[in-house]
Amino acid sequence: MTVRKGEPWGEPGPLPADAVVVRSDAEARQVVTEARRAQRPVPPLGLLGGDLCRTLGGRGDPVHLRSGSATTASCDLGVALLDGRLHWFVAHVVARRGWWRGRAWVAMNAAYVGPWDLGPRAHPGDGLLDITDASVPVGERLKVRARLAQGAHLPHPALRTQRARAAQVVLERSLPVRLDGEVVGRFRSISVRVEPDALQVVV
Repeated sequence: MTVRKGEPWGEPGPLPADAVVVRSDAEARQVVTEARRAQRPVPPLGLLGGDLCRTLGGRGDPVHLRSGSATTASCDLGVALLDGRLHWFVAHVVARRGWWRGRAWVAMNAAYVGPWDLGPRAHPGDGLLDITDASVPVGERLKVRARLAQGAHLPHPALRTQRARAAQVVLERSLPVRLDGEVVGRFRSISVRVEPDALQVVV
């Protein structure tokens, strides 16, 4: 159920018998991709690591996942069309060069990308993606970078943000694109959308 302000999200419940335990966002994306390409239901995921797990307050404890104090919740699933090819993601899409030189484009389902809180308002159960289109001047990059860990980089005039169910961009040049932390290629045309409540997770 899509999270609403002031209402509880998720419910107590241990890992289902048919769940798949994953230790990273990349592992979770692999499970989703295999199921979707085979046209099978995506199994519940027990999260032991990754940015989605961190966003949801996961402990990374396999014993906890199987206990009655674990939390079971429905999460949104991201869909990305990269130069016409379909992909899925659980945490984020990041298009950028090294050291954030030039333009960068980010779509967040989770709040974090590694140590950085790139989506301080993002929640994987709100039916929205948090989009940032960034072209930070050279003189501002170190200042912005220093604030990323606390999510204090926003607002900033060089960071254009929106919260949306779907978004698209055509970049001036192809950029390396990372889905859930893994580079999947270089792309210029990026479209993303969210499938609300498409993923069951346990933390």
